[in-house]
Amino acid sequence: MLSASLNKLARPSLLNAARSAIGAAAAGQRNIQRVYDETVYDNSDGGPKVRGIDLLRDPNMNKGTAFTLKERQIMGIHGLLPPAVFSQEEQIGRVLSNLRRYRNDLDKYVYLASLQDRNTRLFYSVLTRHIEEIAPIVYTPTVGQACQRYGFIFRRPRGLYITINDIGHVYEILCNWPEQRVKAVVMTDGERILGLGDLGAYGMGIPVGKLSLYTAMGGMDPQQCLPVVLDVGTDNETLLNDPMYIGLRHKRVRGTKYDELIDEFIQAVVHRYGQGTLVQFEDFANHNAFRLLEKYRNKYLTFNDDIQGTASVAVAGIIAAMRITKTRVSDQKYLFQGAGEASIGIADLLVMAMQEEGTSKADAISKIWMVDSKGLLTKNRKSGGITPQKVAYAKEHEDIKSLEEVVELLKPTAAIGAAAIPGAFTEKFIRTMGANNERPIIFALSNPTSKAECTAEQAYRLTEGRCIFASGSPFDMVEINGKKLYPGQGNNAYIFPGVALGAVLSGAHHVTDGMFLKASQALAEMVTDAHLDEGRVYPPLSTVREVSTKLATRILEYTYKEGLAMTYPEPHDKELHVRQNQYNTTYESFIPVTYSWPGVE
Repeated sequence: MLSASLNKLARPSLLNAARSAIGAAAAGQRNIQRVYDETVYDNSDGGPKVRGIDLLRDPNMNKGTAFTLKERQIMGIHGLLPPAVFSQEEQIGRVLSNLRRYRNDLDKYVYLASLQDRNTRLFYSVLTRHIEEIAPIVYTPTVGQACQRYGFIFRRPRGLYITINDIGHVYEILCNWPEQRVKAVVMTDGERILGLGDLGAYGMGIPVGKLSLYTAMGGMDPQQCLPVVLDVGTDNETLLNDPMYIGLRHKRVRGTKYDELIDEFIQAVVHRYGQGTLVQFEDFANHNAFRLLEKYRNKYLTFNDDIQGTASVAVAGIIAAMRITKTRVSDQKYLFQGAGEASIGIADLLVMAMQEEGTSKADAISKIWMVDSKGLLTKNRKSGGITPQKVAYAKEHEDIKSLEEVVELLKPTAAIGAAAIPGAFTEKFIRTMGANNERPIIFALSNPTSKAECTAEQAYRLTEGRCIFASGSPFDMVEINGKKLYPGQGNNAYIFPGVALGAVLSGAHHVTDGMFLKASQALAEMVTDAHLDEGRVYPPLSTVREVSTKLATRILEYTYKEGLAMTYPEPHDKELHVRQNQYNTTYESFIPVTYSWPGVE
C-alpha cells in the first residue's frame, strides 16, 4: 500500500518528502496522505503544487487578498485571509501608497524587499509598471546604501553564499537551491561594489538587484535566476571589525585557491543546470575582472557587465549623439577619466564600432586617450602603472598628471568618466570642453550618484546647454534659457537584460563582443528625434521592457545569422518567440481546468 502511494508521486522531491513521512511511525500513513493531498496539481499542469498555509508562504504562488472566494475554498486557505477580495490593480495601488509614505530610500528598499519575499508577481507588477520611480530604489543608486548596511537589513536568504571554505562541496551547495530550472546566474566576490570598494558578503545586494532587473526589464522568469556571493574574505577593516558583518572575518584569499573556487563554481553550475546557463560576473576588481573574462568567455556562456555591459550602453549613447553632431564615431577624439574595466571595455567596443565604419584598428585606437590615477597613459610613463590591459591605449607623449591640462592640450570632442572619482570633471574642465566644441559630449558614468564626475546641471549650465550629457545614475531635468533638458541615463539596464535573454533563448554557448555592438546599435536606433531634442541619448527608462524585447530579438537574429545559436528549430518570428518566453506578472487562476467526455456526466 505504501509502495502504491509512492508511485503516485511523480517528482523525486515529493518521493523524498513521502519517504520522510513514512519514517514517522505513529503518523506514517496520515503523513503520506497529507503529502499527496497538498500536491494537488503542479504548476506545469496549470496549478500550484501546494495548498493551505504553505500556499500563502510561497512567494511565487501567493496572491494575498487577490485570491477569489472559490480559490480560497478549493486551496484550503479560506479563513486564513481577511474576507475582502482585491484585484491586482488595487493591490498595486496599496503598495505604491505605502511605498510613497517613506521618506528614506533605504526604507523603501527594505519595504520592496519584503514585498518580493511575500508576493513575487505583485513585486514585479509594481516594478515593471513604475520602472522609472522604483528601479533607482531596487538598484543604483539605492542598492549601494543597501549593500553598505546589508548586515542590518538582512531578513531572509535571497541567494547563495559560497565561501572559500566550501571548495570541494560547491555542487552540493548548488543542490540546496530549491529551483532546478536556473538559466541565469549573477555572481560577485564583493571586492569592487559599484564605486564603494570592498564590501565582501554585503555585496549580495548587487546580484539580487541585478536579477530583479533581468525580470522586470528583460522578462526572465525570476525562478530561473540565481544570485550568488563567492565569499573569500574582505580587506575592508571596517567590516572585519563590524559585529554585524555577515561574511567571513579574514583577509581576502587570493591566488591558486581563489581560482580553484571560481573554477569549481562555474563547472558546478554547468553540471547542475546545463551548458546553456548564463553566468554573469559582477563587480569583480580590475585585477580579476579582465583575466577571468578572458579565461572563461570562450568556454562558457558568460560575460562581465562592468566591462561589456557598460561598454555597450556607453557606445549606444555615442552612436545616438552622432545624429546631433552630424558626424561619425570615427570623427571624434575620446578622453577617458579612468583606465579600469569600464573604460577599457568602452574603448574596445568603440574601436569595433569605428572599424565597422571603415576605420583601421590602429587609427581607431589613436583616437582614444586615457587618464588614470597616475596621469595620462603614455608608453614610457615614469610613474609606471601601465598594466597589460592599458598598453594598447598608451601613447607616445609627454607625461601629464592633471586632467585639466590634458583637456586643454588634446582638445577632445568627447569626455567619458568611469573611475568613480566624484567631481573629476571640474568647472574648468567642463568650460574647456565647451570652449573647444560646439556640442561637447560629456558622459559622467560613475555610480552611485555620490561618485559622479559631475552633475547634469553643472554640465549643462557651464556649457550654456550645448553639451550632450549622459550619466550612470539618474539626474533631474535641467532648464536652461527656457529649454527643458532631460539627462540621458547610461544605465547598463538598457543592455544586459535583453542581451542575456537573447543569449539564453538562442542557446548560444558564448556571449561575443559582436552581440554587444549589435545591442548598442539597436538601442541607438530606438532614440527618436524628439528624444534627441530633449537632450536624451537613450529612450526614456519607462520603455525599457520594450527596449529589452527589441534587443533580445536583435540578438536572436544575430546569433542565428552568425551560426552561434544552438536552439532548433529556428523560430520564424523571433520577436514573437521572445515575447512568448517573457515572464508574465499577471496573477494566474488557481481554479483547475476541467473538461467533459462524450456521454459522461
